[in-house]
Amino acid sequence: SEVPVYLAIHHGRVQFRDARALWGLSSSLTVGRVLREIEPGSGARTILRIGKAGENLVTYAAVIAETYRHFGRLGLGAVFGSKKLKAVVISGTGTIPIPQPAPYQKLYRELWEKATRSELMRKYHDLGTSQNIRPLHLISALPVRNLLATRYEEEPPFTGERLAEHFLGRRLACSACPVACIHLALLREPHPSEPYFYKTTFVSYDHEPLYALGSMLGIRETEGVLKLIDATEIFGLDAISTGVVLAWATEAFERGLIGEAETEGLRPAWGEVKVYLEMIRRIAERRGEFYRVLGDGLRRAEERYGGGEFALHFGGNEMPGYHTGPGALLTYLSGSRHSHLDSAGYALDQELLSQGKTLSPREMAQRLLREEARRQVLSSLVVCFFARNLYDGETISAALRTLGMDFSPEDLERLGMEILRRKFAFKVREGFSLGNLKIPKRALEAPTPFGRVSEEFLREALWEMEKILRGEDGVEGTA
Repeated sequence: SEVPVYLAIHHGRVQFRDARALWGLSSSLTVGRVLREIEPGSGARTILRIGKAGENLVTYAAVIAETYRHFGRLGLGAVFGSKKLKAVVISGTGTIPIPQPAPYQKLYRELWEKATRSELMRKYHDLGTSQNIRPLHLISALPVRNLLATRYEEEPPFTGERLAEHFLGRRLACSACPVACIHLALLREPHPSEPYFYKTTFVSYDHEPLYALGSMLGIRETEGVLKLIDATEIFGLDAISTGVVLAWATEAFERGLIGEAETEGLRPAWGEVKVYLEMIRRIAERRGEFYRVLGDGLRRAEERYGGGEFALHFGGNEMPGYHTGPGALLTYLSGSRHSHLDSAGYALDQELLSQGKTLSPREMAQRLLREEARRQVLSSLVVCFFARNLYDGETISAALRTLGMDFSPEDLERLGMEILRRKFAFKVREGFSLGNLKIPKRALEAPTPFGRVSEEFLREALWEMEKILRGEDGVEGTA
């Protein structure tokens, strides 16, 4: 579009509406408030919007959904911004016919009971993924200060337990979900000049923002981490990429690769919240050459300024918050989105660690791709990955039967692998190669709970993965 617009979709009717008054607003939260006031459909509505980072085409700009959830990774916010699309508002009250109501209701009740009364989802309700901070610290698998360390000297102040005890103000749930895994911390800040006046802000927190804007930057106070998370929300930035980019910049400044001429007077240092807040603002606003480069992501920054040996990106995507072993690194390298959630190697590492086991490169490749193929089915059905253990193959098959669709668990496995292979084929067509992936040197140097991971192991596992994804390994699924 030549001018900013937002897309309004109500009951199947699509309209493009003028968004010039919304473009350039200082906070993505304000955009959401305005749209909630002027658009219909309250209670049956989704609002997606971008912040200033998306408007300015920061490559890791996020799309904010329902205020506290995000399409964070891979820069969807920049895609919106490139089209001058400020927001999408969708509402409707349509239903899907249920051919078999009785089996549907029975299965629905069973899933509801599992979600609310079993242990399967309790972690997500009680503490959320912030529960991961403490165990990762204890096994020395929490990236700290750009992975110069893998644990704090003492326990981090922003563990899930401490946040719940001292900061948790509210839990929220996505529409129709009984779990309520969205945890909001209450951040209370004094007015700069008025006594007894306070600004109170709800800040959504999870493991990944706590890692990227907490341990990765060496932050030692919970309030500081929450302020940094809130800043990424306001500007519409992916928290993971933002934190990892800032961590690289801090180490690059320490090493003298960049100086105050590049940072325009700022002196990034571990734990310096005020400096990081200003750097976040400058990245989102693309203010100054250095911050324009940082806004293009870590791969671009290391190409421009050096420091590739400590630049923690995998396939161009900045590192998630687990340094658990070879499984995690392989997931970051090989996953369709280079995301920790693609094949959950971090979970496989911790499972093997608890069992005192290791896997060969071939076995590791098979386990990870089997999990990623399973997640293709979950994604296609819009199943939340937090609920992945509720929806095994038998359950999904039973649910589809109530809608008149006949897919056996084996059919679903084959379908998942076919989807995964088609994604891989698309990436190869666009120039991607598992064999040409750069493995960050720092990730190989920093010890994991299994010790240092060898590049040879990772390369062999990637080769095994490529054979499977090309259909050369006998694993079922249409190539």
